[in-house]
Formats: sequence, C-alpha cells, structure tokens
Amino acid sequence: MFVLATIAVFAAMLLVLYRLYAGPTLYDRVLAVNAFGTHTVLLIGIMGFLSGRPEFLDIALLYALINFVGTIAILKFFRYRAIGDVLHASAEDEGET
Repeated sequence: MFVLATIAVFAAMLLVLYRLYAGPTLYDRVLAVNAFGTHTVLLIGIMGFLSGRPEFLDIALLYALINFVGTIAILKFFRYRAIGDVLHASAEDEGET
C-alpha cells in the first residue's frame, strides 16, 4: 500500500513539475514550487515509515516549515521588491511636514 502511495506522490510531483515549466504566470510557478515542496514532505514521511525511521518525520516537519517561510518570502519579494522592512513615503507625506 505504501509503495502505491510513493508511486502516486512521484506521479503528482511530475505533474507539478509540468505546471512549473508551463505555468503562464509567475504566481503559477510559485504555487508549483510550493506544491512540489509539499509533495516532498509527503515523500519524506512515507520513506521514513517504510524504512522504520520515525526521525524522518522531524525532518519532514522542518522541511515543511522552510517551504512555507520560503514561499512567503518569495511572494513578498515579488510584491514589494524587498525582503526586509521598507518604508515607502509618498510625495504627499513628505510635503506635509
């Protein structure tokens, strides 16, 4: 049963790679990278169960956290063109002081 689940996750990863390549917009590609990371977390969990090593679940959770934070950082960069805190002062705000 778990071998079938592993094959299904691999097939889903191939479909996500196609979406990454063919995605018409940038956000489709970011979503595909996020989905690929999610499938990788599933694959690490399945492999940990098949090999009888429960510490793989810790690795999978850490990878899921990194995947989430990375996706948020990429989307913030594409929206604001900066990762850190950037103050945007408009011309009206500067004239009022």
